[in-house]
Amino acid sequence: MSKAPDIYWYLPTHGDGPYLGTDERHRPATLGYLSEIARAADRFGFKGVLLPTGTRCEDAWIIAAALIPQTRDLRFLVALRPGSGTPALFARHAATLDRISGGRVLVNVVTGADPADLAGDGNTLSHDERYAQTDEFLTIWRRILSGEPADFEGKYLSAHGADLSFPPVQRPHPPLWFGGSSDAGIEVAAKHIDVYLSWGEPVEQLKEKFERVRARAAALGRSIRFGLRINLIVRETEEEAWAAADRLISRVTDDIIAEAQHQFTKVSESVGQKRISALHQGRRDKLVVGPNLWAGLGLVRGGAGTALVGSAENVAARIREYQEIGVETFITSAYPHLEEIFNVSELLFPALGIEGEAAPAERGWDLEFGRGGGAPGVVASLPRQQAAG
Repeated sequence: MSKAPDIYWYLPTHGDGPYLGTDERHRPATLGYLSEIARAADRFGFKGVLLPTGTRCEDAWIIAAALIPQTRDLRFLVALRPGSGTPALFARHAATLDRISGGRVLVNVVTGADPADLAGDGNTLSHDERYAQTDEFLTIWRRILSGEPADFEGKYLSAHGADLSFPPVQRPHPPLWFGGSSDAGIEVAAKHIDVYLSWGEPVEQLKEKFERVRARAAALGRSIRFGLRINLIVRETEEEAWAAADRLISRVTDDIIAEAQHQFTKVSESVGQKRISALHQGRRDKLVVGPNLWAGLGLVRGGAGTALVGSAENVAARIREYQEIGVETFITSAYPHLEEIFNVSELLFPALGIEGEAAPAERGWDLEFGRGGGAPGVVASLPRQQAAG
């Protein structure tokens, strides 16, 4: 039997709910709600949580800082967009967050793919130029956090005399995670990244991409680990799981699909997004793209558009197949994220050999931290199909 994988969960900092493609029963991303999800993940044996970035999300760094004191062991994979700030500034952010968390911070580098969204941060570079900028950013960022001389003069960025008075707990720096399927993205991963992430593609298709990344990293004298960003719909039976998948997109109209697919295939510059869209081609009759692998979310959701759907035994079997090609970490999610964290921990974790606290007698209570864990700062209600991460 394969070693139990590391399972992470997702914090929906853009809002949540039981349906995609509609605001019906939309659930705002209050701090109290995000706190309940993070604390449940911490109790039930999830390794960490992913905090996304984007104009429709609450700020990942500030939310992480608010939730770290409310958790004990949970790691925080915090999104960093290189074009939105200087390497020195984000180095200080990372070091501070790593210290106050006791070494529980991971950094997810997001170069970005939506030109309009990036322009809001003042970044109007082309696709390949953005990755060249990311390369320079990470060169400086890593040097500062490692305590090395950071004097650097590049085409896009520079740093002179940068140093760090308060180093991070994790040395030489908090681990870097990153996903990029283009040649330019793979080059950045091979040179800088500790864990390479991909969205959930069929196993053989993903294996080919991993081999390219692994070979390029080896050519630079580096090794790299792999993670998978995917949704889960786990139930006691196959029939229940597939019914839940159908219900999740039951409010999606053909017009909403057409608009979303236009954004994903014509506007977005992400090669990874185009690979996901190509799996289903925007068609409702092509959503099963592999054993227990369903692309229904990708009709309207950018990014992680596939899900493993089925009984705990079958989903666990599919996870083991991904492990066989090198995936060590699975960053998972499901709608709504609070309720579904119980399904995953109660049904799937035993099948994977993951130990965690069973469902508590009264959900939401903690003897040390009390109930809820945060003021309910409400954010605007937003269509879920525009969610990031």
